[in-house]
Amino acid sequence: MTTWFPVLVTLVFAGIIVGVMVSINRILGPRRPGEIKSETFECGNVPSGSAWGRFSVSFYLTALLFLIFDVDLVFLYPWAVEIRELGVFGLVEVFIFIGILVVGLAYAWQRGALD
Repeated sequence: MTTWFPVLVTLVFAGIIVGVMVSINRILGPRRPGEIKSETFECGNVPSGSAWGRFSVSFYLTALLFLIFDVDLVFLYPWAVEIRELGVFGLVEVFIFIGILVVGLAYAWQRGALD
């Protein structure tokens, strides 16, 4: 219990600060609702069409490729931390891993997923 007490105090303190900030904003903040403020905001452009419009599959492919290569970086971080202990074996291993990533990227590029 004593080891978790500082964490509990920090969470309570953070909750109090957030509550005070939100309350101050609600009490002192200006309220001027209007037609333009109530409109849906979409990147500074006036919304056009339905929100249920279809998107090209290439948007999803680009997002998935980003996630795949972004998550792979998570696997490189522990390797970078332990590089001295892993030695040559670890270096060869990471080059194989990066090689597989490069082959995957070349395949996606060749298939036109990055266009």
